[in-house]
Amino acid sequence: MTDENKSPFGLNRTRIFILAMGGLVLLITISMMMGGLSSYNALKEAANAAKEPTAEQLSAE
Repeated sequence: MTDENKSPFGLNRTRIFILAMGGLVLLITISMMMGGLSSYNALKEAANAAKEPTAEQLSAE
């Protein structure tokens, strides 16, 4: 009797694994669309460079 009430969309190990892999692919895709690690490193370098005065700022003083 339990076989008759079993849903065809129930979660088992294989389906959970496929859902997890799909989530991982989605996360990687969004990360790549946002620029990935290279853009993050460029942003970090630009933020560090902005802390030091430029040659134009030094000559104005």
